[in-house]
Amino acid sequence: MNITLREITKENYMDVCDLEVADDQKRHLSSNMESLLESKFYETMIPRAIYADDKPVGFIMGDRGSDTKVGIFRFMIDINFQNKGIGRSALELAIAEIRKIEGIKQIEICYHPDNEIAKRLYLKVGFQEVGMDESGEDMWAEMSV
Repeated sequence: MNITLREITKENYMDVCDLEVADDQKRHLSSNMESLLESKFYETMIPRAIYADDKPVGFIMGDRGSDTKVGIFRFMIDINFQNKGIGRSALELAIAEIRKIEGIKQIEICYHPDNEIAKRLYLKVGFQEVGMDESGEDMWAEMSV
């Protein structure tokens, strides 16, 4: 299975919006439609569709909120494609893409502390936990580039 990240266009945005996670995962993230809408109003947002071969199976979005950092704050794999290694491959591709951005020194990501699957994945690809965010609801993790 060939995993790629692709730009979201008028041809594929509805397919990305139709992707779903399991019911117990929905409380951990915003909808893809909400995220895409947000990306149209904030030019620092970097949305990508995750494809397995030629089928959209996930969504990831980062925010280049500073000259030296990118935060990944939306990341999902459709329920029908989870537990197949797609998430890890897609995250590694996103990290590689971010590393190509001139001046970026750090990548940040956050997740709900109850989300053990996300925690294991993020730590496995090289993120290190740094503590809870200001709201006390999400764990922040980061990696140097």
